[in-house]
Amino acid sequence: MIDGFVGIPTPAGPMEIFFVHPPSGGPFPAVVLYMDIWGPREELFDVARNVASVGYYVVVPDLYHRHGKVVSGHRNTQGRMISHHHLSPERQQAALEPLMKTTDAMVLEDTAALIAHADRAPMVRQGAMGCFGYCLGGRIALLVAGSFPERFKACAGMHASGVVTDKPNSVHRIAAKAQGELYLGYGALDAFATPDVVATMSKTMADSAARFEFLVHDGVQHGYALPDRDVYDRRATFADWSHIFAMFHRQIPPGYGV
Repeated sequence: MIDGFVGIPTPAGPMEIFFVHPPSGGPFPAVVLYMDIWGPREELFDVARNVASVGYYVVVPDLYHRHGKVVSGHRNTQGRMISHHHLSPERQQAALEPLMKTTDAMVLEDTAALIAHADRAPMVRQGAMGCFGYCLGGRIALLVAGSFPERFKACAGMHASGVVTDKPNSVHRIAAKAQGELYLGYGALDAFATPDVVATMSKTMADSAARFEFLVHDGVQHGYALPDRDVYDRRATFADWSHIFAMFHRQIPPGYGV
């Protein structure tokens, strides 16, 4: 695999992205992996490598670039990352600080820069793109799907947070403007994925032009799909990826020559 880091221009200054793609073949459809609250790290880069290996150009943008280099995360005695809800209140608050300074407008501005990067990258197949993310990144995937429906045709979120609110600009309402396909994976024990949230999202997407699928995984918690997490659930994660890769194949067929 070919991977590395590069800075791309945004109105707020350079944004570092991790990129990865197969060493031969292509051009490859572009897929964005949107980070969770912990920011870019090797765990996400490895996920990006796995997705790229089947024929995609995958990027992981640093959405905290306006705030300097943000490095966070805590590990237990087994070396696993500790989930946010298992941390002390002080550590929870510290993890949320860069997130609270990062607005949806900033994320959409950065996504426009990613589209521009994809348009000029020689290894990228022009046209439809995909995206996915975890927690915050899952919410962003829905935001992007509804904000750039002409480009993002295959979008997925796993244990997405803050998707349904009573605000007029709630992400579930924005996602209804999507085209192509959306997929969501929920954990039945996730406080961000209550039955009301699942039902509201499904009802909203029923009137959308986009195809919408979801799974609710019994017995799993928020954070279940991240491979380095203390609550990682392998079976639920593989079930999600069976749906996500099928969606990618329908909407953004991979390049080959791996």
